[in-house]
Amino acid sequence: MDGYSASELVDIFTMQAFAGISLFSVFVLMALGLAIIFGQMGVINMAHGEFLTIGAYSTVAMSMLAEKYPALLNYYFFLAVIVAFLIAFVIGWLVEISIIRHLYKRPLDTLLATWGLSLIMQQFFRSAFGAREVSAVLPDWLMGSWTPREGLDIPINGLFVLGLTIVLSAAVVMFLLRSRWGLKVRATTQNRAMAGAVGIDTAKVDRMTFALGCGIAGVAGAAFTTIASTGPTSGSLYIVDTFLVVVFGGAGSLIGTFASAFSIAQAQSILGFFLSGSMAKVLTLVAVVGILMARPEGLFSIRVRK
Repeated sequence: MDGYSASELVDIFTMQAFAGISLFSVFVLMALGLAIIFGQMGVINMAHGEFLTIGAYSTVAMSMLAEKYPALLNYYFFLAVIVAFLIAFVIGWLVEISIIRHLYKRPLDTLLATWGLSLIMQQFFRSAFGAREVSAVLPDWLMGSWTPREGLDIPINGLFVLGLTIVLSAAVVMFLLRSRWGLKVRATTQNRAMAGAVGIDTAKVDRMTFALGCGIAGVAGAAFTTIASTGPTSGSLYIVDTFLVVVFGGAGSLIGTFASAFSIAQAQSILGFFLSGSMAKVLTLVAVVGILMARPEGLFSIRVRK
């Protein structure tokens, strides 16, 4: 940190913190769906990152459509978020019916099957959209930065992604805690046998949960297009970090998901400014592993009756 004045260091840490919030938002949206799936169903979905890619490509396609009708450019992104969710939701629903439901209580088989599915989906993306990365044309109101004072620039797209994450996270929490379906999800998570005994269709709950998790990953893909370009392997680059967030926070714990996503994103962002990106990831991973050795259940954990 030599060569930086105190005020410059404050600005650097502040800007990197906001850059970390953009990464935090993607982590949360990815891990939110994965935490629900893994926490309830015990499914290790290695193809979860590809649902982010589905959402990203859906947003790119919507932006290409909006370019043909310039009047839509300032409004298309809101529709793109909905489309990304719906497409990822439907594909997730079909994947659960065709593959996942046959592999419950077989975690190793689930891991291998979804890993194979991720490779198939990546090749499909290459064939359909090409190997080169593409970018969505962002609305004018998402461009530029907010400058509260000289030397401190906060990107507007990062603030928007944070707002989108807060709204969607609040909606998911309300859905799980206040809706009748959320009650069924929590009952199935706590005691699957008893939930089935009182008349809850646990297979249908699983299918809906898996599809919902995939749909949230699709929204993460829409948010991802505001901070980076999209390629066939974009989602796979985040899958390890996403699993790390889920395990570190505590499987099935939404509070733990938020806390671990924030911690890991901020650590990678701030360390990445002063060190190389790979070294920042290594140091973050070492710190997380050290904490997990002392607390194997993660930062937060929920009690589940077996």
